[in-house]
Amino acid sequence: MAARRRPAAAAAGGAPSQPPAAAAAPAEPTKELVLRPPNLGVAAVAMVAFLAPFSYLAFVHYPLGADLRLSILICGAMSLVGFFVALRLIPVAARYHLRRRMFGYDINKRGWPLGEIQVPEALGLVVGIVYLVIAILFQHFNYAADSMWLVEYNAALASVCFMILLGFVDDVLDVPWRVKLLLPTIAALPLLMAYAGGTSIIIPKPIAPYVGVAVLELGSLYKLFMLLLAVFCTNSINIHAGLNGLEVGQTVVIAAAVLIHNVMRIGSSKDIETQQAHEFSIYLVLPFLTTSLALLAFNWYPSSVFVGDTYTYFAGMALAVVGILGHFSETLLLFFLPQVLNFLCSVPQLFHFVPCPRHRLPRFDPQTGLLTGTKDGNLVNIFLRLFGRCSEKALCIRLLIFQGSVVRILLLAKIHAYRMVQMITGWRFFIRSLVQLGI
Repeated sequence: MAARRRPAAAAAGGAPSQPPAAAAAPAEPTKELVLRPPNLGVAAVAMVAFLAPFSYLAFVHYPLGADLRLSILICGAMSLVGFFVALRLIPVAARYHLRRRMFGYDINKRGWPLGEIQVPEALGLVVGIVYLVIAILFQHFNYAADSMWLVEYNAALASVCFMILLGFVDDVLDVPWRVKLLLPTIAALPLLMAYAGGTSIIIPKPIAPYVGVAVLELGSLYKLFMLLLAVFCTNSINIHAGLNGLEVGQTVVIAAAVLIHNVMRIGSSKDIETQQAHEFSIYLVLPFLTTSLALLAFNWYPSSVFVGDTYTYFAGMALAVVGILGHFSETLLLFFLPQVLNFLCSVPQLFHFVPCPRHRLPRFDPQTGLLTGTKDGNLVNIFLRLFGRCSEKALCIRLLIFQGSVVRILLLAKIHAYRMVQMITGWRFFIRSLVQLGI
């Protein structure tokens, strides 16, 4: 959720009461909302930083097929169009949201003039709609009517669409937390019904003798794991929030890591089904990354729009479906390690073992413009307690650097692990050849 507080009328569920004289008075012309220009510099830097490694791996480092490269180029071009469309539509939607009194005030700027500005909420709705349109149109260029992946592709879009709807309902109705946990469960049903992948896990060799099997078949328990993963992804982004740019920033970092992981797996794997699963994931996550960057341009400090629960739910479900249907849900969970840590630190408050305020935000000092950590158990406040007071923008950058460092270490670990496997396999082949030659 964003660092905001709703206006009194919205919190009470109705419009403020007016005296009869005021009701009879002629309505004053409403002022059109003029948003601050989007921070295109941040979006451009992020786009280059995240898409450059992916492009290098896909078109230079790995010898991918010409058809796959053409599909990636088409998807990339459509995704870039989605970026500019979202940039154009966000200010338009913001004006409509403001007219419908869907706005809030930035709590982390209370006491400053910026803290008194009405900030439109739930602008994640625009990004979600643009994403769905791009993903649906891409089917025409890549999947035939009888493609085996078309069922899962449409199931993924159905789950994402369902989650956008339920997230927007949450933004409008402000549903309680027990209902928030139920929403992703409902939205994940199309995904679970269409899943046709494996339901087994490979046991690490050091502990395989104790388990008794090298591959453990989980059956329905694996689908339960997928359901819990979808619920976790949506809610973990929602609770790791409260700063301008943090919700969108963390999902952009994870999406970039997913893109790089996919192309690495395609380039290193010889299994056709594995390659197709990761291609499928690329086609879904690439438009998600670019449209999210458009929203980041408006949501970066100082934010001119709030993303709302619509975006956090949409983003969590989009990442969950690419991980589940791409058959790397365990790796996806590793990319969510900062969110896992934030959730574990938040458990005492989320389950009301200790008092939990509505907004677990740091204290803002309007004299200095710095944030001070409170005793609340989330990474936002833990970072402030560990590293001292800082501005909201600096704190967001620190948290995003932490997120990026985690996924970078994981990707480097996977690269080194793959090289080790190749080296061991090469030595085994060399020794086997020597034995066969009698040397």
